[in-house]
Amino acid sequence: MRGRPEAGWGKTAVMAMAEKFDSLEEHLEKFVENIRQLGIIVSDFQPSSQAGLNQKLNFMVTGLQDIDKCRQQLHDISVPLEVFEYIDQGRNPQLYTKECLERALAKNEQVKGKIDTMKKFKSLLIQELTKVFPEDMAKYKAIRGEDPPP
Repeated sequence: MRGRPEAGWGKTAVMAMAEKFDSLEEHLEKFVENIRQLGIIVSDFQPSSQAGLNQKLNFMVTGLQDIDKCRQQLHDISVPLEVFEYIDQGRNPQLYTKECLERALAKNEQVKGKIDTMKKFKSLLIQELTKVFPEDMAKYKAIRGEDPPP
């Protein structure tokens, strides 16, 4: 799961950010695998497996340090809390992005409709005011630079 780069970023900056995310993802995958192996060792612990357990614990510490280094590189990334709610609910976090885009498109259509309605209203209002107050509307249009007065 990658964050969306800012619209004004150059291609190089986007690729650098992607590399940082890839690095974090790689470290997290290694850490999770190490934890899985550690769980196997602990669940069937034998005194002879102490050296392997110590090695896995050291790998875990190193893995946490690597993840912390990645975190420092990505300190300026913010994730909306709703994404974590999606994850907690067992939903795909990419659905959050999809639903945000769908809401934005719906709102855009709604606002576009309001703008179109206001333009039509303005046009009709000017027509009606021109019929009732022709001289005043001619002056108004001259000031606005729309039509020169007759």
